[in-house]
Amino acid sequence: MPHIRKRVVLHFPGFEPLDAEAHRSRYARSAMQSAQVWNFRVETAPLGGNPLAPSFSVDATGPNWRTESRIHVLDHNELILALRSRSPLARVLAGYRSAAQVIWHRGMFGYFRHAWRFGLFFLFPFLLVALGAAALLLLASLPVLLGFPAWNFLWSLPAAGLLFFRVFLPVAENIHTLHQFDDWGLAVSLARLDDAPPNARLEECVAAARAAFQEEADEYVVTSHSMGSSVAVHAIGMLLEREPQLLAGKKVVFATLGGAVLQCSLLGPATELRRRVGVIAQCPDVFWLEVQCLTDVISFYRTEVVKAAGFAALPQAKILFIRFKHMVTPERYRRIKRDFLRMHRQYVLGPDRRATYDFTLMTAGPFAAQDFARFSADNLAPLEADGSIAPAPSQKVTSALSG
Repeated sequence: MPHIRKRVVLHFPGFEPLDAEAHRSRYARSAMQSAQVWNFRVETAPLGGNPLAPSFSVDATGPNWRTESRIHVLDHNELILALRSRSPLARVLAGYRSAAQVIWHRGMFGYFRHAWRFGLFFLFPFLLVALGAAALLLLASLPVLLGFPAWNFLWSLPAAGLLFFRVFLPVAENIHTLHQFDDWGLAVSLARLDDAPPNARLEECVAAARAAFQEEADEYVVTSHSMGSSVAVHAIGMLLEREPQLLAGKKVVFATLGGAVLQCSLLGPATELRRRVGVIAQCPDVFWLEVQCLTDVISFYRTEVVKAAGFAALPQAKILFIRFKHMVTPERYRRIKRDFLRMHRQYVLGPDRRATYDFTLMTAGPFAAQDFARFSADNLAPLEADGSIAPAPSQKVTSALSG
């Protein structure tokens, strides 16, 4: 069976405070898990290359195959760190300003229309912090409500504020509340394109992607996770707008994992992002694969992204439906199923058992990324127990007849 011998991957990570080396380290750990499950050997090299989009090589081998992959990491960690460096008060105020913009620009209504669980994901952190603040204000008002003089507010309000910032917010951050506040700030910036640092990073990603596409390879795979999908659509869309023939003759797969493109593109001002969705969808050299999971609430499950962005007449992304419970052991699934952010990260983490989808196998294994669109529970990637590529059915018949 023909297999990929050389691959170039452009990976756009999600909204996580991890630099390129942290992403490489996590990839290496996940790759070892995948290699044990599928019974092949894998070696992940150190990080190097362009500092704006560092890369590392992955060498995966089985008894009758070998694949070399070069993975470029186009993260937006500097943007995340800048958002996290603000004071808690500034992060709270900026978060509510972003939420108001999402509602004003009709984003929330689009969320509930296309994926009501994502709508609840949007509302949850803001309602949680509002309820916490209201409870502490009520607590601060108790002395006056009980008949004591109003001057008691002079100590009760500062005490409530201290409890809010020193107790409530740190506890709420156990479920990444302020992290989600920051996430919506970047989402609005990517929709409006009116913020200089994100715009500059997009230009850097365009330059890095163009250089990566100049490398020789059997296939080019653009993978994006969560918020990274909006960054990827902007970057690849901008590249195609400027150089429409750049990908001509190349085998390109645009894989959005737990894609949250609609998180940004459903906002009214996101006209350029929506247009770039259309640019990628109509590019004849790009196969768009959307990987979705039922138990991932931070996604638009069963939503046709291209159609929802306003392009019903264009080719739609092929949707691969997966189940995380089929990828990990029952024990692990029980531990992670109530942590929605941990579940959302599973798209880029290692498996415990063979399943329809495997991030390492798609980005470093011998099969073309497009092949994963046809894999199913009854038709897994054709690797034998010893890690070799299984012969095609026609080859099996020929072998049997000759025997």
